[in-house]
Amino acid sequence: MTDIERVGVVGCGQMGAGIAEVCARAGLEVRVAETTGEALELGRTRLVNSLERAVERGKIDVAGRDAALERLSFTTDLGEFADRDMVIEAVVENEQVKTEIFQVLDQVVTREDAILASNTSAIPLVNLAVATSRPAQVLGVHFFNPAQVQRLVELVPALTTGEAVMKRAEALVTGVLGKHAIRAQDRSGFVVNGLLIPYLLSAVRMYEAGAASRDDIDAGMELGCAHPQGPLKVADLIGLDTVASIAASMYEELKEPLYAPPPLLLRMVAAGQLGRKSGAGFYSYPG
Repeated sequence: MTDIERVGVVGCGQMGAGIAEVCARAGLEVRVAETTGEALELGRTRLVNSLERAVERGKIDVAGRDAALERLSFTTDLGEFADRDMVIEAVVENEQVKTEIFQVLDQVVTREDAILASNTSAIPLVNLAVATSRPAQVLGVHFFNPAQVQRLVELVPALTTGEAVMKRAEALVTGVLGKHAIRAQDRSGFVVNGLLIPYLLSAVRMYEAGAASRDDIDAGMELGCAHPQGPLKVADLIGLDTVASIAASMYEELKEPLYAPPPLLLRMVAAGQLGRKSGAGFYSYPG
């Protein structure tokens, strides 16, 4: 059981919408915030469409979809998060943007023991924690894409995070959301990206150098190592901008050459070729 019943999600992009859906389907009352009305409508549509697909695939029934939708509300005003038991930030992987959001949440969330969490993939949690007046209540709760499907969540304490907060978050993630939680140190990349990102970057460098074709790189890992998707497909799924941002954060902190984003990746991001979400990356995604 958990004392967390009212959840706020900041950001309704690919990850934020997925996290909001997971929470709503688990019976929590969820309020989602975006910066503009247009972004909010796009996020709402993303959520509704995802729930429709869940019905079509037999993951939930029509009653479950309708109940989840009733638990969802939307706003462009973070002041409406005052009553939240927990707020999960899921915006762009930019430390300044995230820090500013945590400073606002610190002011507007009134429950004294409310948890402030970030879905960051690589930004140090301690930097976000010390931007608030309640650093003991800040931690990382890192879902994986798509959050509706992926079972893993990384729980990442800052040096300041209280153990009671970690246990409350773990009870929510495992007991309510039905995910598998692992604990990771507050080290850029945590567990999964610390292993995954160097692998993806190696695939990009191999392709960039002409050592193998795109299709052969992916087929090699799918058929030779039983990976469900090859590394270039995975990079497209994550988003090439996200991969580059995580890599840059890891390189900035750890200074290991294998974490440095390859030039080809940076140029694809500059060109707006971000993978699935933009319709083009290493592969094309019509429609």
